[in-house]
Amino acid sequence: MLRIIGRGTSSNVMKVLWACTELGLPFRQEDAGGPFGGNTTPEFLALNPNGLVPVLIEEDGFVLWESNSIVRYLAAKHDAGGLCPAEPQVRASAERWMDWQATRVSPAMIPVFRGLVRTPPEQRDADAIAAARDTLSGMMAIMDDNLSRHAFMAGDGFTMADIPVGIAAWRWYNLPVEREPYTHLERWFGELGTRPGYQAHVMKPLA
Repeated sequence: MLRIIGRGTSSNVMKVLWACTELGLPFRQEDAGGPFGGNTTPEFLALNPNGLVPVLIEEDGFVLWESNSIVRYLAAKHDAGGLCPAEPQVRASAERWMDWQATRVSPAMIPVFRGLVRTPPEQRDADAIAAARDTLSGMMAIMDDNLSRHAFMAGDGFTMADIPVGIAAWRWYNLPVEREPYTHLERWFGELGTRPGYQAHVMKPLA
């Protein structure tokens, strides 16, 4: 059975838990990081020298960190041609959106999420939050435009591309911010809400 180390409230851990559910893989999730701690011990740092979650450990002892890399690996190993597209151009597109989430969406999301969810009202920087919200909305507009041409992020079928940005979308639609009417994004977001893995691991109160 797979071991997944990391707290379930972490968006990066959510990616892996959701992927495992999509793939029908049994796993044991172990809380670590955030309020649970344990991610700065010598034992944890031997698994991931960055001290971050999630960490995947397979039965044969193989260890992997970096959430998008874990999702890619599991999809390629257990569902090549499905969650991991077989056609090289579709797979490249899927990987592109996954990288885009890490390099563009996440940096815009963090100031909004931390500012509104994890910072007391009297300590919030309203101007910084507003500026980050505008940047984040621009990322949602890019997704909306892509989804005006495709049912899912990488084409007509659900793939690993939808997982990282799907978690960002949950936060976008649950943060107390102004939201533009991105109709294609909303349609896709509704589709994600019918998936058991999304319901189980992503559709939770923000914390």
